[in-house]
Amino acid sequence: MNPYLDRLQPYPFQKLRELFNGITPNPQYTPVNLSIGEPKHATPQFIKDALIANLDGLASYPLTAGVEALRHAISAWIARRYGIPAPDASTQILPVNGSREALFAFAQTVINPCFASPVVISPNPFYQIYEGAALLAGAQPHYLPTLPENGYRMDFASVPETVLARTQLVYVCSPDNPTGRVMDLDDWRELFELSDRHGFIIAADECYSEIYFDETLPPLGALQAAQQLGRSDYKNLVVFSSLSKRSNVPGMRSGFVAGDAALLAKFLLYRTYHGSAMSPTIQMASVAAWNDEAHVIENRRLYAEKFAAVQPLLAQVMPAPMPDAAFYLWAQVPGGDDTAFARSLYRDYHVTVLPGSYLARDFAGVNPGKGFIRIALVAPLAECIDAAQRIYQLLEQHTSTN
Repeated sequence: MNPYLDRLQPYPFQKLRELFNGITPNPQYTPVNLSIGEPKHATPQFIKDALIANLDGLASYPLTAGVEALRHAISAWIARRYGIPAPDASTQILPVNGSREALFAFAQTVINPCFASPVVISPNPFYQIYEGAALLAGAQPHYLPTLPENGYRMDFASVPETVLARTQLVYVCSPDNPTGRVMDLDDWRELFELSDRHGFIIAADECYSEIYFDETLPPLGALQAAQQLGRSDYKNLVVFSSLSKRSNVPGMRSGFVAGDAALLAKFLLYRTYHGSAMSPTIQMASVAAWNDEAHVIENRRLYAEKFAAVQPLLAQVMPAPMPDAAFYLWAQVPGGDDTAFARSLYRDYHVTVLPGSYLARDFAGVNPGKGFIRIALVAPLAECIDAAQRIYQLLEQHTSTN
């Protein structure tokens, strides 16, 4: 048995089930689950139609590299979205079965365990796949706390040179899960300079890139930043994106990686042996999704409507600032006990949120998620408003008894 498996921690939602074990929620309320970042908006009909129209693809083994039509659709979308030259569809684009499996598999490809004590840098709090990927690749995670006092930035200047010298991979998430922060050009400049100096690879998780609130100001992307900084070869940079949030198709498991052609060639080799090719049927439905923006604009409108209704209400009773992007509110709870707050909210008002400490690790004596809850505004508008009103009531009740 792989001994690294013993280093894995329980997934946040397993911890949440254990937290709620034995609790009977108040039957006066219907349940509202805002804990899981699973899109609940309707899957566009034209994507369903494309799936049905391409069911014959089930009769064929898929190519790991994906069909040319899909790679070109992704390349063209990147060019339109970020205003940059279209990446080479044959060498700089690789379809994957959603960003989650690719983020994990990529570490298995690029970490060299033959070097003593390899390091993977991750934001903290973070998407737990980063940690699991590092551990199972034989690397040691190094967590960078993202806190309100530093604007939720990853403070790379705080990383000791001895750690940077052993760093082989850096995970970044922009827009970030759970804080919603978007990296700016100065952030990218600093990270690229460190990559050049120490030779590490950057894995940029951009699965929330299309959930934002100003149609005139979409979030800066990693490939876009690289182009602006004269790095058109995308050296040591690979971006991960997905249709799940953008197009409300989490069950399709469809995304892509793009960037450094040399890295993608090795990743393709790994994936060929790993047997992780995308179904031809899913590939053709993905072509349809990447080629359409109207449904994405409507998707953003629905999220913006929910934020406009929920965030001002919650901000009256708890720090719950608007994110730069993504569909989460990262809110501070009174008293600082996020697990107790989540239990009370579930017990008394039948609303489920995720304690922030479950998304983070104690590092240097600090758990940067402690005292926060992550609220995923994925439910329908009426449910989100109802849940926010219940949170408001719980906090008013807390204030009146203290």
